[in-house]
Amino acid sequence: MDDETSAVRIEPWSDEDFALLQAANAPELMAHLGGPETDEKLAERHKRYVAISSGLPGAGRMYRVVLADGGRPVGSVGFWESTWQGEQVYETGWTVLPGFQGRGIATAATRAIVEAARAAGRHRYLHAFPSVDNAASNGVCRKAGFSLVGECDFEYPPGNPIRGNNWRLDLLAQGPPGA
Repeated sequence: MDDETSAVRIEPWSDEDFALLQAANAPELMAHLGGPETDEKLAERHKRYVAISSGLPGAGRMYRVVLADGGRPVGSVGFWESTWQGEQVYETGWTVLPGFQGRGIATAATRAIVEAARAAGRHRYLHAFPSVDNAASNGVCRKAGFSLVGECDFEYPPGNPIRGNNWRLDLLAQGPPGA
């Protein structure tokens, strides 16, 4: 890892993180996800993030990504339970604010999520579904140790069709993610 990624940590999402979620709702960050959400939808998502972060650990967690030097929040990352092709799995997603992209922060945060999901121990696989057109997020998957399963179609948010890549990481495999 470079100097930037070694200076990143994840902290549980809390009520105080709504401003971070608002900052991450920028058009350039939501371009591959159907565009920015309404204030109402954003408030609903924040409530879900807080709830998952205060619930049973095996069900998943959301985190703010912070710079270790000073604790400045620069993004979010999390994992949650999902059903994929009839199987219960964990799913993950992340965002890094524009001024902090390209420094390996998303990869470092995703590696930390792999370890958190592995420790939760409820599901064997962790999936990520970035748009096929989102080169940066597909690169994060590759660098964090995920294997590309193939392309798939889904909706996010509901009603917005997306052609994505299905990346999967076996949480039972030995060794650190991305090794």
